Amino acid sequence: MFKHAQLESVKAWLGDPKHQALPLHARIQRAIRQLILDGTLEAGRPLPASRALAKSLGVSRDTVESAYSQLHVEGFIARRVGSGSFVSDQVQRLPRRRPPQGQAAHAAAPRLSQRGAAIFEGGGVREALVPRPFAPGVPETRGFPLQTWERLERQALKEHGSRALTHSHPQGMEALRQAIADYVNLERGARATADRVLVLTSTQQALTLCATVLLDAGERIFIEDPVYHGARKAFEAAGLECVPVPVDGQGMRVEQLHAATQAARAVFLTPSHQFPTGATLALDRRLSAIEWAQRHQAWIIEDDYDSEFHYAGKPMACVQGLDAHERTLYIGTFTKSLFPGLRLGYMVLPPQLVAPMTAARTLLDGHSASIPQLTLARFMEGGHFGAHVRAMRGIYAERRDALARLVRTHLAAFVEPRVPVGGMQMPCVLLRDIPERAAIDTARRAGIDLLGLTALHASAGQEAGFLLGFAAYAADEMEVAIRKLAQVFQGLQGRQGPPELQVPAGPKQRGSN
Repeated sequence: MFKHAQLESVKAWLGDPKHQALPLHARIQRAIRQLILDGTLEAGRPLPASRALAKSLGVSRDTVESAYSQLHVEGFIARRVGSGSFVSDQVQRLPRRRPPQGQAAHAAAPRLSQRGAAIFEGGGVREALVPRPFAPGVPETRGFPLQTWERLERQALKEHGSRALTHSHPQGMEALRQAIADYVNLERGARATADRVLVLTSTQQALTLCATVLLDAGERIFIEDPVYHGARKAFEAAGLECVPVPVDGQGMRVEQLHAATQAARAVFLTPSHQFPTGATLALDRRLSAIEWAQRHQAWIIEDDYDSEFHYAGKPMACVQGLDAHERTLYIGTFTKSLFPGLRLGYMVLPPQLVAPMTAARTLLDGHSASIPQLTLARFMEGGHFGAHVRAMRGIYAERRDALARLVRTHLAAFVEPRVPVGGMQMPCVLLRDIPERAAIDTARRAGIDLLGLTALHASAGQEAGFLLGFAAYAADEMEVAIRKLAQVFQGLQGRQGPPELQVPAGPKQRGSN
């Protein structure tokens, strides 16, 4: 029979607000099952008669009978006519759950594959759910035209009805693919058609597809040095050998591709706005990269992650538009131009890669959600996308200038800003003998997020520093954070341990990352 503590445990289950959505008999059944799983009710232990338990719990006998019947069906109890109900002998085979004893108790480390272990040790690519100053690459979402977006979404649902609730084609909705092709042809000088566009969830998904579909584990890929950490991690996770190629004021030194003694199957470029230096790949180097790819039957992976935000004239036309040999895969995203929660990106592919890339994509997540695709297509067709980008470009330019002034006013003794001509973040080089890692860790404890520069380089001896994202933060928000950052540096310079500082978490209303 139940002991007093066991009966009270069942009553607690019945009264727990978290379980109120369950029918009464299901709550009783699950409470008893939990007692069995925890080892509180051992094999062979008799259960109270249904009439007696019903009286103790203040429920009907039929309710308890329903609970017992389900436990019997699941094999947790045995029922014998004339003898009552007992905990089944089968439960002796259940592994006992041992609650952790304090914080020191941890499950044994799982045995991962070599690839899985490398991915885990690399830490993945993490985005802050609530970005704080100065998380890079985060767009301003407070000014997004939500009412327009909601109206267009309603229009899409009215037109497509329940069809919008089904699977979309893994390549993407045709209306959005056409809108993307029209946009990149007009704004980026691309050579795109709707049937060459593959709609994805993100740039990261595109990079993963490129790494696994185009190259085999152990093959080489040229990457920029420094490079976007998400690209390097995607390539390394696929088992590729990343070969760094230096970047200077005109972008990747492409001549080193031609001079390499060992062949590579691909090259990764951010030619419009190199990450993190901000350099633009010169035209002669673009043409040289195209010649290299054609000569070696290699691929160019072009990541055009934020070319919408160029503050001094228009950005140079993309490499894909110059490549008559069809060796370039062009990657774009709406995460930075609109909002991260949209989860839509794309690739413009050489014709021969559309089918294999689409097939490979079905193994990752099948397709992108239909309703956001249809809404975004209308948003682009109606001119709202262009208008929003133009508005944000002006705001971001003002915020870049405001950040440069703040850094020169409050941090001149510690860092030198490298004011970019485009993008959403500003590189800053440390001038004093302050360890980059210590600066980043101490700033994080003070409520400030910095992305270090040295970890983005493959070669040693590079300038220490960090990136300051400015797009998502108003001038007054940045000033508060910069003043706190100055205190962090002063504390590090004195090095008797800076005080724990706190900075506002940034704008309260944001799109999710």
